[in-house]
Amino acid sequence: MPEPVVVLIEDEPQIRRFLRATLTGQGYRLFETATGADGLVEVASRQPDVVIVDLGLPDVDGLEVIRRLREWTAVPIIVLSARGQERDKVTALDGGADDYVSKPFAAGELLARVRVALRHAAGASHEGEEAAFKVGELEVDLLRRHVLVNGAEVRLTPIEYKLLATLVRHAGKVVTHQQLLREVWGPTHDDQAHYVRVYMAHLRHKLEAEAARPRYLLTEPGVGYRLTAE
Repeated sequence: MPEPVVVLIEDEPQIRRFLRATLTGQGYRLFETATGADGLVEVASRQPDVVIVDLGLPDVDGLEVIRRLREWTAVPIIVLSARGQERDKVTALDGGADDYVSKPFAAGELLARVRVALRHAAGASHEGEEAAFKVGELEVDLLRRHVLVNGAEVRLTPIEYKLLATLVRHAGKVVTHQQLLREVWGPTHDDQAHYVRVYMAHLRHKLEAEAARPRYLLTEPGVGYRLTAE
């Protein structure tokens, strides 16, 4: 297996140093750039397995880098963002990023997100194998539409199931409120964010041991939800 290639587009030297140590220490090949323009060239020439991009770049906005990459490549993109920029996170995810990590972040968290991104990229090439999902005591069989917790079948309403299935398809990644509304309720429900909250509460009551302290269905405040993948 060749080493997975990562292109990092980040202008802060100390973050580059931290990521260089973290990623090369785990067997990734890393190529770094400090500007969005150089990053676009590097992605085109290296054809990486994952791109990590900072939103606050000195030349072009990170959101613009994501938009330009999405014109020609489906490579997984993980955004690094300073805390508190919820609108930017949502815009980045809706604009084609796969995930985001808030600064400051821990090495273990970033590595987990990179692993998820690589799995998604691999899964996209052979969809059939992705029909069953299991994490902890939760099992979802997308072919038979079965949901099990601790081996016992859980009855879900059609909307609850559709919401869960959407999160399963994006397992490990943040899915924005907008994305969930579009995929579950359709394009005319863009402003009905409370639907998602209400049905997520129903799902947690049925699937979590403690609905108030979820293990599987995690909230990303102000952004959306994530289904734990590992």
